[in-house]
Amino acid sequence: MASGIQRAEPEITKPTSVPGASMNGQAHLITLRLLKGFTLAVGHTRIPVCSSIQRLLTFLALQDMPRSRAYVAGILWPDVAASRANANLRSSLWRVTRMGHPVIDVSTRELTLSRHITVDLHEAIARAHRLLDSARPCDDILTMQTLANLSADLLPEWPENDWMLIEQEQYHQLRLYALEAMTERLTSARRYGEAVAAGLAAVRTEPLRESAHRVLVKAHLAAGNRGAALRQFEQCRRILREELGLEPSPSLRSLLPPRAEHSRQSRLQPTST
Repeated sequence: MASGIQRAEPEITKPTSVPGASMNGQAHLITLRLLKGFTLAVGHTRIPVCSSIQRLLTFLALQDMPRSRAYVAGILWPDVAASRANANLRSSLWRVTRMGHPVIDVSTRELTLSRHITVDLHEAIARAHRLLDSARPCDDILTMQTLANLSADLLPEWPENDWMLIEQEQYHQLRLYALEAMTERLTSARRYGEAVAAGLAAVRTEPLRESAHRVLVKAHLAAGNRGAALRQFEQCRRILREELGLEPSPSLRSLLPPRAEHSRQSRLQPTST
């Protein structure tokens, strides 16, 4: 199936007002948050959403094109007959209309998430692709909001199913590479504290990922904190040894002065008596 994460990079645009009716008749923004957990909100008000509608909105948000009703029904209810799946979809769409907010564009044959809805995942993906494109400047997105989005996985507590597992893993890998790229960009900009925070987010997400440890060590060294760099190297070495029986690669070892690494090893060895 087509994936919202595999599609071409979307542009980051400011959300437009939509007819999410308010008490005073003013339009409110509709936002859909899929990072960390599911939240649908109109303005600052969270909207209660049943599980079937959550699955439907999430699936449509992950698509890069309108989908036929039959396709959506077959993906979301794969273990029942087509007639039952279609009936389940009709029931979910009826519940959506009862919500009173324009969240799905419905035609006789196709469904798509309303183009007026702002989705946090879409913005996070766009920013990740920008960070990974070395030819593009990124000063405007080297922010705490970008770090927060890239530090969160896609609906990590949802029940496992085939279509969601694929999407979750794709975003998980994308955000790891983006966190490493963000660490390197912040280091180059001499924003060392933020660079270390981004590097720690990458290491915390995947402790066995040597490339995450590498960019973090480089951030510490650029800041002049050789002791912190050496401690991070030793943490990486210990984890790789205990979990995988491996040693750090030569490219990681080469970042540290040989004398400093040798001194650290000597202190770790037991003293003979």
